[in-house]
Amino acid sequence: MKPLGYTLLAAVIAVALISLRPRIARADLLKAGQQAPDFHTQMVTADGVKDVKLSDFRGKKVVLYFYPKDFTPGCTKEACAFRDGYAKYDQAGIVLLGCSVDPLDKHQAFIKKYGLPFPLLLDPRKKIAREYGVANGIPLLGLDGRITYVIGENGKILRVFTDVDPSSHATQVLNALGVAQTSTK
Repeated sequence: MKPLGYTLLAAVIAVALISLRPRIARADLLKAGQQAPDFHTQMVTADGVKDVKLSDFRGKKVVLYFYPKDFTPGCTKEACAFRDGYAKYDQAGIVLLGCSVDPLDKHQAFIKKYGLPFPLLLDPRKKIAREYGVANGIPLLGLDGRITYVIGENGKILRVFTDVDPSSHATQVLNALGVAQTSTK
């Protein structure tokens, strides 16, 4: 039997973890066939910041990938994989957008350091993430989950990727969209 001190300490830690987790209600993930919510935000590119809404891309396929945080190992791997495959997305006329809770300065530094040729969306209040059911995918840290939506030309969800391997996901999405896999280098 454990001493009372260890049991009490474990109980205090458990209560603290439960009480400190984010309290924002999580929506269900969107499903294929549903209309994608038309977000309004700013997108960050290597050239600057610009107001954007999803409806600006009507008539094009959009890959909207949510990731937890700039500069973390998995998120960096995923962003660099999308960067390395970006020419294929661009040649196919597919818009690629990344989204996390990070602020403008972090997105700018992330884009610059890794040479990302696609925009990152600002969502510091998690409005977009909540609309897409991605907010607090990592509840203990209050970060978004790693989920990707493919949105069709008509604004409807075509595909949802929930099981994402950061190093191979960019290729997985291209394969699912039927984009040929030839070398971009």
